[in-house]
Amino acid sequence: MTRLILIKPLPLTAKAFAPYGDVVELAAGAEQKIINHGNSIRYHDLARLDLVADGGRPSVNIFRSTPLPRPVNIRVMERHPLSSQLFFPLSPRPYLVVVAKKGIFETGNIRAFLAGPDQGVNYHAGVWHHYSLALKEPADFLVIDRLGPEENCEEIYLDDGPQVCIDY
Repeated sequence: MTRLILIKPLPLTAKAFAPYGDVVELAAGAEQKIINHGNSIRYHDLARLDLVADGGRPSVNIFRSTPLPRPVNIRVMERHPLSSQLFFPLSPRPYLVVVAKKGIFETGNIRAFLAGPDQGVNYHAGVWHHYSLALKEPADFLVIDRLGPEENCEEIYLDDGPQVCIDY
């Protein structure tokens, strides 16, 4: 009989997400700079991008994600050993963020967060994560990641062991 692990997502906060990466948002604690002759506020240096290892370069993309049925069954996790990967929602809807610690993947380390439509995430290099998870409707994400000559995406399939479900 397959064991079921049911995970309820936590609200996405910078403190809770710190072991996995950065939360990209207009937070009160962010360094702010007045620019453009006083007409703009720059919320400064919101994420630690890590994109140029081994000849890589930044790549700007848009991903369109289709919702999965609820509860969301986690069947695959991925990581990018050579770089960070930043997602920022372009759609005005919340979405799910599913992560696990760097290193050897363990199902028991999976955590889920409910991100608001004004919160992005920057996964640090080597952090296990699920691909972007739109809720109720398709959602678009601006993605900044690494483009380079070698493969930078490792996937692990959760076919054996406990079944992991996220219910929100």
